[in-house]
Amino acid sequence: MPHIQLPEGLPGIRGAMAYRPETARPLNDLVEILLHGPNSLTAGERELIATYVSSENDCYYCQTIHGAIAAASLGDDEAVVKKVKHDFEHAEISGKLKALLVIAGQVQRGGKQVTTEAVARARDMGATDLEIHDTVLIAAAFCMFNRYVDGLATTQPRDEAMYRERGKRIAREGYINISKEYLPAEIAD
Repeated sequence: MPHIQLPEGLPGIRGAMAYRPETARPLNDLVEILLHGPNSLTAGERELIATYVSSENDCYYCQTIHGAIAAASLGDDEAVVKKVKHDFEHAEISGKLKALLVIAGQVQRGGKQVTTEAVARARDMGATDLEIHDTVLIAAAFCMFNRYVDGLATTQPRDEAMYRERGKRIAREGYINISKEYLPAEIAD
């Protein structure tokens, strides 16, 4: 049960955003840019970073919805999402993404945990400064999103089909378009 009265029928971050829509727009803009906007990392790779950090933070809603978006972005490959969450070093992903996930994990534990060695390894694997920057920002942002979702004790259904369906829609339409479902028009547009 949520700690405050959130709108009914909107699980996870959607309920929190609908409760305070004026803060939802900048949060949605940020996640749209980081995960769905143009980038040298694919949307699926960036969603895997968000999923991994959310898994490490034990945020069920975020790891499940972003895992579903990642899977949808990667040709419905749910197995790779599961492997990244539990043992990314042995997942069938690029060496560059593995190196970026090391950095994301360091950020998740604390910003000062990021090592020059981890950054050097990512560069050796072909990561650009923009990709390293965005990995750090995705990891930091998802620590905030995870704490937002869990700190309010939002509703987090266990219906995998719901996450899978919504994940496909977000992968296809993006965060801003989907947010129009639960935000007032003057804020969503």
